[in-house]
Amino acid sequence: MIENNDADYSAAIEHVQAVRQQITAVIRGQADVIDLMLTVLLARGHALLEGVPGTAKTLSVRVMAMLLSSRFKRVQFTPDLMPSDILGTTIFTPGTNEFHLHRGPIFTDLLLADEINRSPAKTQAALLEAMAERHATIDGVRHLLSPIFTVFATQNPVEFEGTYPLPEAQQDRFLMKIRVGYPPAEAEGEILKAVHEGRPPDQLDTAVKPLLDIDAVTGLQRTAERARVEPGILDYILRIVRSTREHESIQLGGGPRASIAVLTSAKAWALVQGRDFVTPDDVLRVLNPVLEHRITLTADAEIAGTDKSAVLADLVSKQEIPR
Repeated sequence: MIENNDADYSAAIEHVQAVRQQITAVIRGQADVIDLMLTVLLARGHALLEGVPGTAKTLSVRVMAMLLSSRFKRVQFTPDLMPSDILGTTIFTPGTNEFHLHRGPIFTDLLLADEINRSPAKTQAALLEAMAERHATIDGVRHLLSPIFTVFATQNPVEFEGTYPLPEAQQDRFLMKIRVGYPPAEAEGEILKAVHEGRPPDQLDTAVKPLLDIDAVTGLQRTAERARVEPGILDYILRIVRSTREHESIQLGGGPRASIAVLTSAKAWALVQGRDFVTPDDVLRVLNPVLEHRITLTADAEIAGTDKSAVLADLVSKQEIPR
C-alpha cells in the first residue's frame, strides 16, 4: 500500500480547492464539468469535451491555464489542417545554412483542440500520437512535450456535415469524454448581469491571478497517485469493467486500459473532492465519463435507441458494492 504524508496531502487539497474556487467564480454553472477537467489534469490524461457552442469550454481551459501559470494554445481544426500545422516543422535558414525547428502549437501546457472532428484522420492521428507518447517526432527527431501537457478536444454534437468522426480506437486515447451542458437559469442570469455591468467573463486579466506553477501541478499529480485504494475497490473496478464485455447490449466492452483509466480517475477525483482515499462513490462518479466512449453497443441496441448511460447503470446495479 502506498503511504501518504498527511501534511503534503492537506496542502495538496488546499491548492486544488483554491483553484476550484477561482475557476467556478469565473465559469458560472459548470462546477461539475470543472471538477472533471481538474480530475483529467491531475490524472495525467486528456479529455474530449462535447457540448453545443457557447458553453464556456474554451474559457474554462484558458482560466485553468492562467491559474496554473501555464501556457495555453488553441487550434481550430479545419478540413485543410495538416499534421505539420500542429506539430511544427524544420525550416532552412540560408544565412546560417542551418535547419531550425519551428515549433507548432502542440508545444504548450494546455492545448484546446477545437472541433477535432473537423480534420481528416491523418491530422487527428498526429495529435493522438503525441497525446499517447507525450512527445512529437518532427523530421525523425523526437521532441519532448511539457510535463503537464494536456489536451482538451471539443466536439459539436449537433453538426456532422463535413466532419471526420473519431473512431472508437482513437477515442480510447482520451481519459474522459465530458458532456458540457447549458448552465442553470440562476447561473445564466448571473452571467447576463455581469455582462450588463461591464464585466464579461472573457476579460480575465484582473479577475484571475496565478495560484500555482508547473512544478506545483506535477506535485499534485504525484499526490493524486498516492490516494489510498482498498482491495475491495480494486475488485469493484475490475468487476464493472469486465462486465462490459459480457452485457447483451454491448458489442465491444472496455479493455484493460479502461480499468486503469477508472482507477486513475477515481484517485484524482478523490483529491479534487478533498480526500486521500477512494470510495465506491468516486468510482461511480467517474465511470460514465471514462467508459461511455470506450464501449460500442450492438446493432439491435442502437436501433432500439438504447442509451449507453442506461446500459452502464444496468450493469453497475448487478455488482455488489464493497463495504
